[in-house]
Amino acid sequence: MISRRNWMRQAAVGAAAVTAGTSGPAAAPQPPADGFVDAHVHVWTPDLVAYPLADGFTRADMQPPSFTADELLAMCRPLGVSRVVLIQMSFYGFDNRYMLDSMARHPGTFGGVAIVDHASPGVVARMRELAARGVRGFRLYTSREKAAAWEQDAGMKAMWACGADDNLAMCLLADPDALPIVERMCAAFPKTPVVIDHFARIGMRGGIDRGDLDRLLALAKFPQVHVKTSAFYALGRKAPPYDDLGGMIRELRDAYGAKRLMWATDCPYQAAEGHGYAASLALVRERLDFLSADDRQAMLRDTATRLFFPST
Repeated sequence: MISRRNWMRQAAVGAAAVTAGTSGPAAAPQPPADGFVDAHVHVWTPDLVAYPLADGFTRADMQPPSFTADELLAMCRPLGVSRVVLIQMSFYGFDNRYMLDSMARHPGTFGGVAIVDHASPGVVARMRELAARGVRGFRLYTSREKAAAWEQDAGMKAMWACGADDNLAMCLLADPDALPIVERMCAAFPKTPVVIDHFARIGMRGGIDRGDLDRLLALAKFPQVHVKTSAFYALGRKAPPYDDLGGMIRELRDAYGAKRLMWATDCPYQAAEGHGYAASLALVRERLDFLSADDRQAMLRDTATRLFFPST
């Protein structure tokens, strides 16, 4: 199992190993009229009075110490990114208030992926309450050990059934060895939208494992499954311009079609020294010559819009 803390720690090591100063392209295509969509960003505030941390977390876990919604917008808007899907941060636990408050302060700018307690008797009611406030997905930590219990877990099955009924996505922070279990869940719930975060973290240890990638490609047979091409800073060579991830992106495009892929940064971690927001955007926007203009538009805007901003 790869824990969230180990994921961030390994990403930070990768960032430290890269020479700073890589910049985005000098000239680039103009963004669509209503801008690109970053499908995966975490935000938090240093105000621990209004927004206390969950048990087991301390201020030391907040690295960087602050990454507020306003700080995010100052970073992404100059690059043509006008909307962002906010992902509930782990150190707030089931308290989604900071994400929800950020969404309310910037209507139409932020979508939301919440975290709920699947063991709670009221989990479906809670999902629908959050959906009424703009949440369109629910994050599930998908290690092999955790996922192994899903098929027999009443609360988890209720979540997946609600996802099918209400068109709410199950957003999986999955490890590669959990994908066979994910495959069985997708077969059991064929109408539940599913989003696989960060290529299922394939390549986190360096090279792209062929068996892991084949397992991810196999999920393309389920039309409800989507993949985020994201967290470039933490995968493969872990260095801009991230061209080494192009082969994996091409295979995913060929298997899923671009309309089921979406670009995302996983900021603030993508913005670590030696990486940068612009470098992530540039890989999909202009560096991968096998992507057509329609592919780029789907990955940079349309897929995430359909899933997380359905009224626009």
